[in-house]
Amino acid sequence: MILVDIIISGFVMALISLSGALALAFSEKVFNKLLLPMVAFSAGALIGGAFFHLIPESAEKFGSNPIQYVWIVVGFIIFYILEEYIHWHHCHKAPSRHINPVSYLILIAKSVHNIIDGAALAASFVASPALGWATLLAISSHEVPQELGDFGILVHSGWTKSRALLFNLLSSLTFLIGAVGVYFLARTIQTDFLLPFAAGSFIYIASADLIPEINKREVMSTKLTHFGAFLAGIILLFAVKLLVGH
Repeated sequence: MILVDIIISGFVMALISLSGALALAFSEKVFNKLLLPMVAFSAGALIGGAFFHLIPESAEKFGSNPIQYVWIVVGFIIFYILEEYIHWHHCHKAPSRHINPVSYLILIAKSVHNIIDGAALAASFVASPALGWATLLAISSHEVPQELGDFGILVHSGWTKSRALLFNLLSSLTFLIGAVGVYFLARTIQTDFLLPFAAGSFIYIASADLIPEINKREVMSTKLTHFGAFLAGIILLFAVKLLVGH
Protein backbone atom coordinates (compact mmCIF):
# COMPACT_ATOMS: atom_id res chain seq x y z
CA MET A 1 0.00 0.00 0.00
CA ILE A 2 1.34 3.40 -0.99
CA LEU A 3 0.49 5.08 2.31
CA VAL A 4 2.43 2.40 4.22
CA ASP A 5 5.45 2.95 1.96
CA ILE A 6 5.23 6.69 2.57
CA ILE A 7 5.02 6.27 6.35
CA ILE A 8 7.97 3.85 6.34
CA SER A 9 9.93 6.41 4.32
CA GLY A 10 9.10 9.06 6.89
CA PHE A 11 10.47 6.91 9.69
CA VAL A 12 13.60 6.21 7.65
CA MET A 13 14.14 9.97 7.40
CA ALA A 14 13.56 10.27 11.15
CA LEU A 15 16.24 7.65 11.83
CA ILE A 16 18.63 9.47 9.50
CA SER A 17 18.16 12.62 11.59
CA LEU A 18 19.79 10.74 14.49
CA SER A 19 22.93 10.14 12.44
CA GLY A 20 24.03 13.66 13.29
CA ALA A 21 25.39 12.39 16.61
CA LEU A 22 28.24 10.80 14.67
CA ALA A 23 29.63 14.31 14.15
CA LEU A 24 30.94 14.29 17.72
CA ALA A 25 32.79 11.01 17.31
CA PHE A 26 35.43 12.45 14.99
CA SER A 27 38.06 15.13 15.09
CA GLU A 28 37.61 18.08 12.73
CA LYS A 29 40.25 16.67 10.37
CA VAL A 30 38.71 13.21 10.19
CA PHE A 31 35.20 14.67 10.05
CA ASN A 32 36.03 16.69 6.92
CA LYS A 33 37.74 13.71 5.29
CA LEU A 34 34.63 11.61 5.75
CA LEU A 35 32.00 14.27 5.19
CA LEU A 36 33.05 15.84 1.91
CA PRO A 37 33.15 12.56 -0.04
CA MET A 38 29.63 11.98 1.29
CA VAL A 39 28.63 15.42 0.03
CA ALA A 40 30.07 14.56 -3.39
CA PHE A 41 28.18 11.25 -3.40
CA SER A 42 25.00 13.09 -2.44
CA ALA A 43 25.41 15.52 -5.33
CA GLY A 44 25.76 12.63 -7.76
CA ALA A 45 22.75 10.81 -6.30
CA LEU A 46 20.58 13.92 -6.60
CA ILE A 47 21.67 14.50 -10.21
CA GLY A 48 21.01 10.84 -10.98
CA GLY A 49 17.64 10.95 -9.26
CA ALA A 50 16.60 14.01 -11.25
CA PHE A 51 17.77 12.93 -14.71
CA PHE A 52 17.29 9.15 -14.56
CA HIS A 53 14.06 8.96 -12.56
CA LEU A 54 12.03 12.12 -11.96
CA ILE A 55 12.39 13.83 -15.35
CA PRO A 56 11.70 10.65 -17.41
CA GLU A 57 8.67 9.88 -15.24
CA SER A 58 7.34 13.42 -15.59
CA ALA A 59 7.84 13.16 -19.36
CA GLU A 60 5.58 10.09 -19.33
CA LYS A 61 2.97 11.92 -17.27
CA PHE A 62 3.00 15.18 -19.27
CA GLY A 63 3.75 13.81 -22.72
CA SER A 64 4.65 16.61 -25.12
CA ASN A 65 3.29 19.32 -22.81
CA PRO A 66 6.18 21.76 -22.17
CA ILE A 67 4.71 22.71 -18.77
CA GLN A 68 6.84 19.97 -17.21
CA TYR A 69 9.96 21.96 -18.03
CA VAL A 70 8.40 25.04 -16.48
CA TRP A 71 7.93 23.09 -13.26
CA ILE A 72 11.58 21.98 -13.34
CA VAL A 73 12.61 25.63 -13.51
CA VAL A 74 10.07 26.55 -10.81
CA GLY A 75 11.55 23.91 -8.50
CA PHE A 76 15.02 25.31 -9.13
CA ILE A 77 13.87 28.89 -8.48
CA ILE A 78 11.91 28.05 -5.31
CA PHE A 79 14.93 26.41 -3.73
CA TYR A 80 17.08 29.34 -4.79
CA ILE A 81 14.65 31.63 -2.95
CA LEU A 82 14.65 29.38 0.11
CA GLU A 83 18.40 29.51 0.35
CA GLU A 84 18.85 33.15 -0.63
CA TYR A 85 16.02 34.86 1.22
CA ILE A 86 14.92 32.50 3.98
CA HIS A 87 18.54 31.55 4.62
CA TRP A 88 17.91 27.83 4.38
CA HIS A 89 21.15 26.49 5.82
CA HIS A 90 23.10 23.42 4.78
CA CYS A 91 26.35 22.99 6.66
CA HIS A 92 28.87 20.62 5.10
CA LYS A 93 31.77 21.71 7.27
CA ALA A 94 33.10 20.55 10.59
CA PRO A 95 31.30 21.92 13.67
CA SER A 96 32.18 25.48 14.62
CA ARG A 97 30.81 28.18 16.87
CA HIS A 98 27.47 29.75 15.90
CA ILE A 99 25.15 32.00 17.84
CA ASN A 100 21.90 30.58 19.15
CA PRO A 101 19.51 32.45 16.83
CA VAL A 102 21.14 30.75 13.86
CA SER A 103 20.42 27.35 15.35
CA TYR A 104 16.68 28.09 15.58
CA LEU A 105 16.71 29.43 12.04
CA ILE A 106 18.31 26.19 10.86
CA LEU A 107 15.55 24.11 12.46
CA ILE A 108 12.80 26.24 10.90
CA ALA A 109 14.42 26.12 7.48
CA LYS A 110 14.99 22.37 7.78
CA SER A 111 11.32 21.86 8.57
CA VAL A 112 10.28 23.76 5.43
CA HIS A 113 12.80 21.76 3.43
CA ASN A 114 11.52 18.46 4.86
CA ILE A 115 7.89 19.30 4.09
CA ILE A 116 8.80 19.97 0.46
CA ASP A 117 10.88 16.79 0.25
CA GLY A 118 8.03 14.80 1.76
CA ALA A 119 5.57 16.23 -0.76
CA ALA A 120 7.88 15.33 -3.64
CA LEU A 121 8.39 11.82 -2.29
CA ALA A 122 4.66 11.20 -1.92
CA ALA A 123 4.08 12.34 -5.51
CA SER A 124 6.78 9.90 -6.61
CA PHE A 125 5.14 7.01 -4.76
CA VAL A 126 1.75 7.90 -6.20
CA ALA A 127 3.27 7.82 -9.69
CA SER A 128 5.11 4.55 -9.09
CA PRO A 129 6.35 2.68 -5.99
CA ALA A 130 9.68 2.03 -7.72
CA LEU A 131 10.05 5.74 -8.43
CA GLY A 132 9.19 6.47 -4.81
CA TRP A 133 11.98 4.26 -3.46
CA ALA A 134 14.47 5.69 -5.96
CA THR A 135 13.50 9.20 -4.87
CA LEU A 136 13.89 8.23 -1.21
CA LEU A 137 17.39 6.94 -1.98
CA ALA A 138 18.36 10.25 -3.59
CA ILE A 139 16.85 12.32 -0.76
CA SER A 140 18.34 10.22 2.06
CA SER A 141 21.84 10.32 0.52
CA HIS A 142 21.66 14.11 0.79
CA GLU A 143 20.24 14.12 4.31
CA VAL A 144 23.07 12.22 6.01
CA PRO A 145 25.81 14.85 5.47
CA GLN A 146 23.33 17.64 6.19
CA GLU A 147 22.34 16.05 9.51
CA LEU A 148 25.98 15.61 10.49
CA GLY A 149 26.71 19.29 9.92
CA ASP A 150 23.50 20.62 11.45
CA PHE A 151 23.86 18.53 14.60
CA GLY A 152 27.35 19.92 15.08
CA ILE A 153 26.04 23.47 14.72
CA LEU A 154 23.30 22.94 17.31
CA VAL A 155 25.70 21.47 19.85
CA HIS A 156 28.25 24.20 19.31
CA SER A 157 25.51 26.80 19.63
CA GLY A 158 25.09 25.76 23.26
CA TRP A 159 22.52 22.97 22.89
CA THR A 160 22.98 19.75 24.83
CA LYS A 161 23.50 16.60 22.75
CA SER A 162 20.17 15.13 23.79
CA ARG A 163 18.27 18.36 23.03
CA ALA A 164 19.97 18.69 19.64
CA LEU A 165 19.04 15.11 18.76
CA LEU A 166 15.45 15.61 19.92
CA PHE A 167 14.87 18.79 17.91
CA ASN A 168 16.61 17.33 14.87
CA LEU A 169 14.22 14.40 15.14
CA LEU A 170 11.17 16.64 15.54
CA SER A 171 12.13 18.73 12.51
CA SER A 172 12.59 15.57 10.45
CA LEU A 173 9.04 14.45 11.29
CA THR A 174 7.70 17.38 9.24
CA PHE A 175 8.72 15.22 6.28
CA LEU A 176 5.67 13.07 7.08
CA ILE A 177 3.42 16.14 7.08
CA GLY A 178 4.32 16.94 3.50
CA ALA A 179 4.26 13.31 2.41
CA VAL A 180 0.95 12.26 3.98
CA GLY A 181 -0.67 15.57 3.03
CA VAL A 182 0.18 15.13 -0.65
CA TYR A 183 -0.90 11.48 -0.56
CA PHE A 184 -4.44 12.49 0.43
CA LEU A 185 -4.46 15.53 -1.85
CA ALA A 186 -3.56 13.27 -4.78
CA ARG A 187 -7.02 11.72 -4.45
CA THR A 188 -8.71 14.98 -5.34
CA ILE A 189 -6.17 17.07 -7.26
CA GLN A 190 -3.43 16.42 -9.79
CA THR A 191 -0.02 16.23 -8.12
CA ASP A 192 2.10 15.15 -11.10
CA PHE A 193 3.66 18.62 -11.22
CA LEU A 194 5.62 17.72 -8.07
CA LEU A 195 7.76 15.27 -10.07
CA PRO A 196 9.45 17.89 -12.31
CA PHE A 197 9.36 20.32 -9.37
CA ALA A 198 11.37 17.84 -7.30
CA ALA A 199 13.76 17.33 -10.22
CA GLY A 200 14.41 21.06 -10.33
CA SER A 201 15.03 21.17 -6.58
CA PHE A 202 17.43 18.21 -6.80
CA ILE A 203 19.38 19.91 -9.58
CA TYR A 204 19.60 23.14 -7.57
CA ILE A 205 20.78 21.44 -4.38
CA ALA A 206 23.42 19.44 -6.24
CA SER A 207 24.73 22.20 -8.51
CA ALA A 208 24.40 25.30 -6.33
CA ASP A 209 24.83 23.89 -2.84
CA LEU A 210 26.82 20.65 -2.84
CA ILE A 211 29.19 20.80 -5.82
CA PRO A 212 30.63 24.22 -4.82
CA GLU A 213 31.54 22.73 -1.44
CA ILE A 214 33.63 19.93 -2.95
CA ASN A 215 35.17 22.23 -5.60
CA LYS A 216 36.87 24.33 -2.93
CA ARG A 217 39.61 21.73 -2.44
CA GLU A 218 42.82 22.38 -4.41
CA VAL A 219 44.75 19.11 -3.87
CA MET A 220 44.37 16.96 -7.01
CA SER A 221 44.15 13.66 -5.12
CA THR A 222 41.30 15.08 -3.03
CA LYS A 223 39.53 16.37 -6.11
CA LEU A 224 39.80 12.92 -7.71
CA THR A 225 38.37 11.29 -4.58
CA HIS A 226 35.43 13.67 -4.58
CA PHE A 227 34.86 13.23 -8.30
CA GLY A 228 34.89 9.47 -7.82
CA ALA A 229 32.30 9.76 -5.06
CA PHE A 230 30.21 12.05 -7.28
CA LEU A 231 30.30 9.50 -10.11
CA ALA A 232 29.41 6.74 -7.65
CA GLY A 233 26.23 8.59 -6.71
CA ILE A 234 25.24 8.99 -10.37
CA ILE A 235 26.08 5.37 -11.20
CA LEU A 236 24.07 4.07 -8.24
CA LEU A 237 20.91 5.89 -9.35
CA PHE A 238 21.48 4.78 -12.95
CA ALA A 239 21.84 1.18 -11.76
CA VAL A 240 18.56 1.53 -9.87
CA LYS A 241 17.01 2.83 -13.10
CA LEU A 242 18.19 -0.25 -15.00
CA LEU A 243 17.00 -2.61 -12.26
CA VAL A 244 13.54 -1.21 -11.59
CA GLY A 245 12.81 0.66 -14.82
CA HIS A 246 11.74 3.91 -13.07
